This record gives sequence, structure tokens and C-alpha cells, in this order.
Amino acid sequence: MSDFKQAGRIATLPRLRCNEDRDREHELARHAQRTPLVLVIPCLVSELEQPALANMVDQLAGTPFLDTVVISLDRADEDGYRRALEYFRALRLRTLVLWNDGEEVAAIIREIEAAVLGLGPRGKGRAVWVALGAVIAEERAGAVAFLDADVVSFERSLLTNLAYPILHPALDFDYAKGFYARYSDRLHGRATRLMVRPLLQALATVVGHHPYLEYLDAFRYPLSGEFAVNANLLRQLRIPSDWGLEVGLLFEVLRHRSARRICQVDVADRFDHKHQPLGAKDRSGGLFLMAVDITKHLLRTLAAAGVVVPSSSFKGLQVAFQRFAEDAVADSFAVAVFNGLTFDRHSEEDAVDVFTQAFAEGCEQFLQEPLGSPAMPNWARVLSAMPGIGNRLVEAVRSVDGLLDA
Repeated sequence: MSDFKQAGRIATLPRLRCNEDRDREHELARHAQRTPLVLVIPCLVSELEQPALANMVDQLAGTPFLDTVVISLDRADEDGYRRALEYFRALRLRTLVLWNDGEEVAAIIREIEAAVLGLGPRGKGRAVWVALGAVIAEERAGAVAFLDADVVSFERSLLTNLAYPILHPALDFDYAKGFYARYSDRLHGRATRLMVRPLLQALATVVGHHPYLEYLDAFRYPLSGEFAVNANLLRQLRIPSDWGLEVGLLFEVLRHRSARRICQVDVADRFDHKHQPLGAKDRSGGLFLMAVDITKHLLRTLAAAGVVVPSSSFKGLQVAFQRFAEDAVADSFAVAVFNGLTFDRHSEEDAVDVFTQAFAEGCEQFLQEPLGSPAMPNWARVLSAMPGIGNRLVEAVRSVDGLLDA
């Protein structure tokens, strides 16, 4: 059973009782008449072959409180795109399928890069950014929710719980981040358990108490890709293009809103999605690259928040991180034993070694390039520099039959 203890600078909304899903959906449908909800799902074309996305489409079909679904589709040739159009008709909702590899959308992206700023490498962040441009241009959304396309354990109640704090007219939240327990027959979420949490603890030992660190530490699952936001924030948000997306967004939201208008919400009893490989050998991807990017973004956002971490402290910070990460392994072992879950201590210790190396690499890259690659420009800047580009983006989608009616 969840508790109702509040800790940190943001409100935590636990599920203390089982609400009837149908009643909650009808309530949200009423609220959505005043604040229409748009759902954004960044999606690789390869996800169409996976059971996770098929289940999500089945669960979301006909959702009464959704105005529009925006699918930001990556890595699709024309056959893949046409297959996606048929695939997402099963949603039985107004659906916009953004074909990011199609010539029409790709040409617009090239224009933006030439006129405003480079968008960085392809990935989830860029797919989300393009989707935001279409949502802003359509001017239909009062709120926007974001889901990953690989949630194995997805149930529609997850979206209901996520959107509720933003849609309810009596609640004054502009940003809601989902949290949950990630497990199957064993604990998952290594990047959160063994990387982010120990890193925040280590930073606290070096920096001491600071409002921004306390803000980050308040989130139970800071790397969750499930969040909802009031549409009036969309134009201001700058989005990282790499694995720092979730951490970078937490900083961006706090730049524009008081912490009292930010909450985290308990969205599911259990959560599972595609697992990233550790990436210990080639260091070109997987959790190693994720941890490097997270380290750099944490150091950069800390600096932007006025927290000075001297480079002379990095060695001590690394030692403290490793100690806290090893403690996290012991804590995870206790949780696993208490709940009768499988626990592979060797693989957990391997993950700590990889994260420690990734932390050192992230620190080194931060020292070499403190500013790093710039985040993608917010849409307020793009629309100021290129009036009408958002409408052209929507028309590009329509021109290749990307608008599916309910």
C-alpha cells in the first residue's frame, strides 16, 4: 500500500485506494472538454513488430478523454509508413502520424536547422521535439501527455492516472511526472537505482544542501519517460536530443514554473518496458552511454542552477558515487529477498563498475565541453524566426495522408 508522506519540494500523489477505471475516465472526459488532451508517442517503425506497442494500441483504442494521438515515427521507409497508417487506425481516435523520414517533414527540419539551430542527432528527444511543433501548430491541446512506445505492462489506467493532476480543474499543476516500481521476476531500473540515486547522494556530500539537488532528489523515478504537461508550457521548453532528455526536462520545467506547480504521480502497480544492454564492452550505446549523458546533463544543469562543483572534487565525487552505488546494491538485494524476487548480485556489481566508468567519462567530457551540444531550440524561438513553419509541418503530414480520423 502506498503511503502519503510528502518529501521534498514537489507534491507526491500516491494511489491510496483502487478507483473504478470507468468512473475515473468519465470524470476525465468531462474535464477534457475544457482542457483537451493530446497524447504524444515517439515510435521507431520497428516497434510495430513488438507485442508491447500492439497492447498499447489495444488499451488506448477509443479512450474517451483523448482528443488526438500524435505518433512521431522514426526510421520508416514508405512501406513502413504506410504500414504504420493502417496499424494506428486501430486506435479509433483522431491520430496524427508524423513521418520524420518522409521528404516533406525532413525538408522542413533541414530548413529549421539552417535558419535557427542544429537539432543534434536523431533520437527520442528529436522525435518528441518535432511532435511538439505539430501540437503547437494545431492549437487543439490544453494538455499533452507523453508515453514511450515500449511499455510491456501498459494499461490504460496508467494514462488516466498520469493526466488526472493536469486535467482536474481544482488542481494547480502544470507538470506531472509518473513514478512506479520497475520489476518482473527481478528488479529493473538499474540506471535509476544504481546510477542516478547514488549520483545525487554523492553530489549532496560535495555540494551540501541546495534547492535544485533537493528538487531532483524528490522524484522517485526521475528517468521515467511518462509525463504530462499543461500546453501553455510547450513553447518554452528546450529539449535535449540525447539520453539526458528526462533530466533536462526537469530542469526546463523548474525554470518556468514554481516547484509547487510540479508533481509526481503514482501511475501503475508494476511497470516494465524494453531493457537497455549494459554497454560495458564497446561503450558506444546501452546504459553506459546513457549514464555518460546523464552525468553531463546533471553537471550542466547544476551549473545553470548556480551549483559550483569544482573539477578538483571530481575524484572524490567518483569515490563517493561508487560507495553509494555499492550501498544501493545491498539495498536492492534486501528488497528482492523480501519480495521473493531473483537477484543476480554479480550483474548488479558489474553495472556499478560500468556506471562508475561512465561517471568518470561524463565528468571528463563535461570538463572538455562545459556547454556541450546545445539543446534543441524551443518552439517560441523557431516560430519567431520562421512564422508559419508549424502550419507547414501540419500540412506536410496531411499531404501524405498522415491525419487519421476517429
